[in-house]
Amino acid sequence: MPHRLSLFAAVVLTFAVVSAPVNADDRHEGYYYPKVESREIYRARVDTLAGSNRNRRLGFVTGIAAGQTERPYPPVTAFFAKGSRAEKAILVGLEEGRMDTLFRARAVLAMLTATARTTPVFQDLDPNANYTFLDLLKLLGFKQLTVTDGRSYAHQFEIR
Repeated sequence: MPHRLSLFAAVVLTFAVVSAPVNADDRHEGYYYPKVESREIYRARVDTLAGSNRNRRLGFVTGIAAGQTERPYPPVTAFFAKGSRAEKAILVGLEEGRMDTLFRARAVLAMLTATARTTPVFQDLDPNANYTFLDLLKLLGFKQLTVTDGRSYAHQFEIR
């Protein structure tokens, strides 16, 4: 019996250590993405829209998810919001090789920019096509975007 208890304690302790966030300030690190190895500040070209709140951000994320499920192939990324006010966006590559470098993640962001520019709201707010996907996130009130391949790296944008 003592052997079983010590084995049980070891399993519980191992689970507690493995499941604990790597960074105490970021409870999503170690759960949705590996340790954030690099960060940058993105200075948006726009201010947050009046009325941009948790519901608006969740509606935006839901719209992107719905668009991905309407395609005839499985989604290649997962995009979702976290935080008590849904102010933290997370973009995770779902296929090997798709977002395995920061350069590829930036390319995905460029594609998201191009897609966003086709929407009526983006065309009204940015008729000269100067804004990026990160600017759109700022318009909606997101404070952070973490991009990751879901396996080997995570990079964080602080959106100001």
